[in-house]
Parts: sequence; structure tokens; C-alpha cells
Amino acid sequence: MVLTLEGGRALPSGPLETAHRSLQTGMRLWVERQTGHRLGHVEQLYTFADTPDRHESRTIRISYMALTRIGIAPEGWKSWYAYFPWEDRSTIEGRMALAGARARLDAWAKSARDLEKIKARIDQTFGTEGGAWDDERVLQRYELLWEAGLVAESRAATGSVVAGEAMVRDHRRILATAMTRLRAKIRYRPVIFELMPEAFTFLELQRTVEAVAGQEMHKQNFRRLIQQQQLVEETTELSREGPGRPARLFRFRREIIGDRQAAGSKLPLMRSV
Repeated sequence: MVLTLEGGRALPSGPLETAHRSLQTGMRLWVERQTGHRLGHVEQLYTFADTPDRHESRTIRISYMALTRIGIAPEGWKSWYAYFPWEDRSTIEGRMALAGARARLDAWAKSARDLEKIKARIDQTFGTEGGAWDDERVLQRYELLWEAGLVAESRAATGSVVAGEAMVRDHRRILATAMTRLRAKIRYRPVIFELMPEAFTFLELQRTVEAVAGQEMHKQNFRRLIQQQQLVEETTELSREGPGRPARLFRFRREIIGDRQAAGSKLPLMRSV
């Protein structure tokens, strides 16, 4: 889910003010003021300063990715797959959106001056022609669709665009950058646990990773991977939610972070299967 404003068309944002001690402080204050949410994990993403249209002044946007929980204020939350439906390969709707985007790109490539070069980019970015799907290429896929005029924000858009809700200015591009970062980060840092409650089941953890990655995973392989890395430990509690036999609850072993970083090792959380 992504926290939005203006009916889902914008991300929380605001200008740096003299009262802000730093960029991150200003960002945290703007988000809390606009949405009522306090942020947890925060990291800087990218600085956007593209050449504007003739009638616009240049604005430099410094973007951040921050994690928080929905809590008691559900307003403004939207599925990030509403903006990038082709990124959700775990649903029929997502796979149909992906097929539609690929077909539109293939048609665009046929009219391009350098057909072979454009076709190779499509194959590499969208995993066509037997190529492997890379879930971290969210930004590259969006930018290719933008270049083809197949998203509403593109200057080359003609009105006939692929599925997916538009956002103001370059906010959808910023969101694509955040998706790319988070999908990459869950492979080597346990940031996924920032999205989990204090205690959770293995199935809840797997479903959360799948929601971020946009694809399903093999249950036993996922469970084995988490156990091998010793990232979680059992609690004495059982989950009473849902039908069937109660499931054991686990918690994240936060003390493991210091040990792994001191040893200089990575924390690969998952790999697509």
C-alpha cells in the first residue's frame, strides 16, 4: 500500500523550510502534518530534476522511501498495484495487464526507427521472448512505457494508454523508484519486518513478502529459507484468527542485525521461485 493525497493522485510532499534541521526532518514533519502518520524506517531515494515543459519552472524533488503502518487512519491508502497493475504477477488481473502492456509495446516497437534495439529493450525489461522476469525493474518498465507514450504522464501520450492510475507531475515515477528500492532491499536487509506486527505467523510473513514482490512463492522453500537465516524465533503464543488449527506465532530477532553487520554478511531475505 502507498499513502497518498488528492484522492490518490499525489504523494505527501512539501518544501524545505528554515525551521527544518535537515531534509529528512522536514520530510517527516510534512508527512505527519498532511496525513497524521508517524514514520518508521526512512531512507533517501533519488533526486529528480528533469528539464520541465516550456511553461514550467524547474523544481528539484528529493524523494524518500518511508515505512509505516495503516493504524487507525486508513484514509489515503491505496494499493501500489493500482498504479502499476502489470507488476502484480500473482493475480489474473495483473497478468492480463502485463500481457496488455507487452502487446502495446510490441506495436510501438514496430513503428520505431531502430526496431531491433527497441525490441531487445522490451525483452530485457519485461521478460519477453523467454527472458527472465526481474521484479526489481519497476522503474525501467515504467520509463519504457513513458517513452512509448503509453502512460498518461508522458508528453508523448495520445490518450490511449495502458492500465494503471496516473499521478500528478512525476509522483508515479517516484513511486516506481520506491518499489524498485524496496523489492531490492528485502533481499539483503530485513526491512520486511518493519511492515509486520510484533508477533506473526509464517503465512502472514510470506503473504507480506509476496505482496511486495508481486509474485507467489513456494511455501516450504520460503519457510526453510527464513529458518536457515535464523531471522525469527517462536513465541509461546498461537494465532486464533481464521478457521482450522491455530498457527504458531513468531517474532523477528532484532538482536541478529548487529551480529550480521559486524561480520560483514548480507541478509538475503528471499529469492523468487
